[in-house]
Formats: sequence, structure tokens, C-alpha cells
Amino acid sequence: MKKQSGGRALSRILWELSQDAQRERIAISDLLVALGDRATGALMFLFAFPNVLPTPPGTSSILGAPLIFLSAQLMLNQAPWLPAFVANRSMARADFSLLVKRIVPWLQRAESLLRPRLSSLALPPMEYFVGFVSLLLSVLLVLPIPLGNVLPALAISLMALGVLERDGVWVLAGLAMTVVAGSVVYGVLFAMLKAGLYFFTQIL
Repeated sequence: MKKQSGGRALSRILWELSQDAQRERIAISDLLVALGDRATGALMFLFAFPNVLPTPPGTSSILGAPLIFLSAQLMLNQAPWLPAFVANRSMARADFSLLVKRIVPWLQRAESLLRPRLSSLALPPMEYFVGFVSLLLSVLLVLPIPLGNVLPALAISLMALGVLERDGVWVLAGLAMTVVAGSVVYGVLFAMLKAGLYFFTQIL
């Protein structure tokens, strides 16, 4: 299993935390502690990627809120921090374990491909721009836009892993996906607006 730069692989950290029988629940604050100085990029991935997978309706609005905080902190070069009402949220370890089992196979595939290259694209000041773009995408995630969560979440996931591993190629892939996501969301919003205007004119 590939190691993250500066420490253990993110997939291994998540797996070990999910298997810790001494914990009945896993809080977001536990993840902050376990991930240390890599928490910003790692948590951005963890909150974004579940939106790429099939999830119950409303999941994106729940996971999008922490993403807004984390993206803003990346943009402003601040240490990872979440307000208490977010950091204290927790889930049963069994539920966390099920989530990790869904994420880890995808994450391990990504870790086998990630490596430091074109690192200037994953370091400041480019890192701050990634935070700004991720912030805009996070806002899209919390909005109730049909089909408006998968592509923004994928873009954030790619950029977060790129920043985490100093892999500029993945950052570029995330930025490219951002353009695609923006085009799709714009198209959906335009179609909704057009349908709304048509409906409004029909009832007049």
C-alpha cells in the first residue's frame, strides 16, 4: 500500500480507525486528530467522495457544509479547524466501518497512481487557488440542483488528493473536471429556468 508523503497511507489510517474496537462512535474531531497536519486535504476528500457514489437524497447538503469550511481554510492557508457543531458530529463505528469499506477500495486505487510530480501546481500559491475553486464547488454541492453533486464532488476529490500527495497532474485533472461540472450545472440550471418560465407563461 502506497504511503502518503510524510506518513501512512490515508486508506490505512481510515481502516485502522474503523477497526478500533475501543471506540463506540467516530466523530469528525477524531478524524482531525488522526489525520494531523494533512487533515485539510484528507477531510476534503472524505466529505466530497461519498457524493460521487450512490447515496440517499440530501447527503450532499450534509457533507457540503464541512467542505465549505475546509475549502475556505485551504484558500486562506489556515490550519484545519471545524466549529464544534460540525466537529462533534459522530456516527456509530459500525456505520463508519461500512462507509470506509466503500471508500477504501477506490482510495487504494488512487494511492497506487498518486506521486509527487508537477508539485508547483499542488503547492502555494496554487494550493490557495484550489481552495477557492473547491469553495465554489462546495456551494454547488449544498444547493438542491438535480445531478448537481456528482461532478463537483469528483472535481474536489481529485484536487484534494492532488494537494495531499503534491501531485499536480491530479490537480489539473480536478480543474478540468471543474470546467465540465460547471458546464453541466449551468445547463441544468438553464433548463430549470426555461421550464419554470414556460410553466409560468402557461398559467397566466
